[in-house]
Amino acid sequence: AGPETVNAHSAADFRLVRPFWHREVLLAGMISTRRPIIPYATEAVNHWLWPLWHWAILDPMSRVIAVANQKGGVGKTTTVVNLGAALAERGHHVLLVDVDPQAALTAAAGLDPYDLKPTTYSLLMRDDVDLGRVVRPMEDHLWLAPASVDLAAAEYSLPRLRDRTQRLRKGLASRREQVDFILIDTPPSLGLLTVNALQAADELLIPVECSYLAMRGVRALMETVWLIRERLNPDLKLLGLLATLYRPDSSLSRQVVRELREAFQEQVFQTVIEVDEAVAMAPAARQSVLAFRPGSTAAIAYRSLAEEVCLSPPVPGG
Repeated sequence: AGPETVNAHSAADFRLVRPFWHREVLLAGMISTRRPIIPYATEAVNHWLWPLWHWAILDPMSRVIAVANQKGGVGKTTTVVNLGAALAERGHHVLLVDVDPQAALTAAAGLDPYDLKPTTYSLLMRDDVDLGRVVRPMEDHLWLAPASVDLAAAEYSLPRLRDRTQRLRKGLASRREQVDFILIDTPPSLGLLTVNALQAADELLIPVECSYLAMRGVRALMETVWLIRERLNPDLKLLGLLATLYRPDSSLSRQVVRELREAFQEQVFQTVIEVDEAVAMAPAARQSVLAFRPGSTAAIAYRSLAEEVCLSPPVPGG
C-alpha cells in the first residue's frame, strides 16, 4: 500500500470521555475543592486518606488486553466484540482496536475496510497520525479503532522501522488514560502485528476452540508469549484461556475443557462460550450479541466473562 491521504474530518475526534479522571482537569479544579473522602470522618482521617485517594485518581488503572491465538476461527473477534460490549454494559469505557488485516471487527461495526482512512494502519505506519483521528464511536461507552486492508502490507513495511515492535504501544499511549479497557483483536498469525499487540498489552486473553488441535495451538502461542516477555514486554501477564465453540453434548468439548483445566488450572476462565446461532447472526445486524439477543446463552456467557475479567486479577504467564 502506498502513502495514504488522511482526511482530518473522516473520523470523530476521540475527545476526552472521562473528564473527571483527566489529570489536567483534576489539577485545575478537583484538588482545590477537596471533598471529604469519608463524609463524616474526622478532618485528621480525611487528611491521612487524601494522598492515597489523590494518587488513585491521578493514575487510573486502564487495562490493555490483547486477544490472540495464531489459529484462525477460534472466536477472537467474537470475543473482542462481545466482551467489549459486556464491559461497556457494566459502565466501563472501552476501546476496541482492530489490527487484523481481515478486518472482521471493523466490518462487524458496519465500516468498509476497503474504503476507510485513517485506520490502525495509519497509526502503525505514520508518526503524524494520532489515535484520536482514528477512533469511531460504536455504542454507549464503546469505541473502535478500525482496520483497513492496507494492514496486509504492514507485515512487510514494519521490519524497515527501528521501533517496529513498539508502534502500536506508542500509538495507544497518549490516549490510554481516557478509557478503562482497551481490547486488541489480532490476526491469526504470530507475525509483527500480533507482536505489536503483545508488546502494547498488559494482559493476554487466549480463546481456545474446543477441538482436537486446540492444545497444540496454545502451546505454540505460549512459547511466543514467553519469548516476548523475555525480550520485549516483561510485564505481560496471562489473563486467562477462554474455551470457545463449546458443545455441551459433545464428549470432545468436555475433554478439551478438562485438559485445559488440568494443564493451566486457575488460568482457565470458569466461563465457557457455547455454540449459539445468535453469535453468527449478530454481526449481520451490526450489533453485539448482547444487543441483538440479550437473553441468549452467548450473551449471558459474555456477561459472566466480563465479571470474571473485572474481578479476577491477571496471573503471571510464565
